Amino acid sequence: MRAWPAPDLPDLPGRGLPVRLHDTSSGSTRVAAAGPTASMYVCGITPYDATHLGHAATYIAFDVLNRAWHDAGFAVAYVQNVTDVDDPLLERAIETGQNWRDLADQQTQLFTDDMAWLRVIPPQHFVGAVESIPVIIELIQRLQAAGAIYDVDGDLYFSVRSDPKFGQVAGLDPATMRDLFAERGGDPHRPGKKDELDCLVWQRARPGEPSWDSPFGPGRPGWHVECTAIALQHLGMPFDVQGGGNDLAFPHHEMSAAHGQVGEERWPFAHVYAHAGMVGLNGEKMSKSLGNLVFASELRRNGHHPAAVRLALLSGHYRADREWTDDLLEQASARLDRWREVARSSAAPDAVQLLSDVRGHIADDLDTPGAIATIDRWVDSAAGAGQPMDPSAPALFSDLVDALLGLSLE
Repeated sequence: MRAWPAPDLPDLPGRGLPVRLHDTSSGSTRVAAAGPTASMYVCGITPYDATHLGHAATYIAFDVLNRAWHDAGFAVAYVQNVTDVDDPLLERAIETGQNWRDLADQQTQLFTDDMAWLRVIPPQHFVGAVESIPVIIELIQRLQAAGAIYDVDGDLYFSVRSDPKFGQVAGLDPATMRDLFAERGGDPHRPGKKDELDCLVWQRARPGEPSWDSPFGPGRPGWHVECTAIALQHLGMPFDVQGGGNDLAFPHHEMSAAHGQVGEERWPFAHVYAHAGMVGLNGEKMSKSLGNLVFASELRRNGHHPAAVRLALLSGHYRADREWTDDLLEQASARLDRWREVARSSAAPDAVQLLSDVRGHIADDLDTPGAIATIDRWVDSAAGAGQPMDPSAPALFSDLVDALLGLSLE
């Protein structure tokens, strides 16, 4: 599967700082990667309806991390999956009368177009579940050998009891885990399971659904084991950052970690589990089930500037649940106009300290609101009288905003 073209990254003087991220597993803020390398897996889309602004906010947040690592001089290994076969995709294909493969291809292309428009750095490995079925099967076989897999009417389940560390990613109590498992695609009450939280890793073939041959019989993989297999193939473990929206902490990241830890007989699966907040509209979480989605492609078709959309999303902290409004986009557009005016001027106040301050904010758990406020103060100072002006400052300002925040001021 091919990702989208990479945007150009301006070179900045000096080096950025190692980024500290809030780790869901420990509840503390930790150095995400100390260098000289950094590795990250960010869970991708299920391509049946892409890309709403909740998706965009998550991928832009981890794009800022990626940019900060590049600025620090790290060699970055970044992997993202596409769940191009799963129940929601198959259900949508039936609803719309489309072939499931055509729907997946169409929505994946739309997603990659949106990511290119928003100037998100692509992953080195952009990997579909379908193309990964051989490595998924290999992982399931290793889990079988470890005694962690059992059969329920031809479907294979992973026993969460096989991982003594299970539950340490999200840190939730058993009742909350059961509730979320039921809400987020699990089947806690299926007869024959050993534990309500045990998850499906291989579903036997159902009539009218796609399936693939395997040593377990024809079928298709479960969701959680897909990401584990892809991460292990391209990053190994432990890798530095497992990222995604906060709705993935449980069960998805919990289950994926357990698969990896049992399959590899090592711990941890990832050093840091970083989770982005949800984006809401009119007081409710933006979600497919509620039908209250704002799509990046709609904003693109309506002529909005991608830098304004990106800046609007960066104006809130990545971990915070927040609202999307038309006013937010208008404010971002007005802010960009002010920034562009300074970037196009013949001189501005010295920007070397500004670069240092913005780097400091981003290194502090991707504090983009703090970075934006610092830039605003510097831009305001450019209109002040009686201070030294530097003819090289506008270019440095433009480069740092581009390199670190992904905003083109041209």
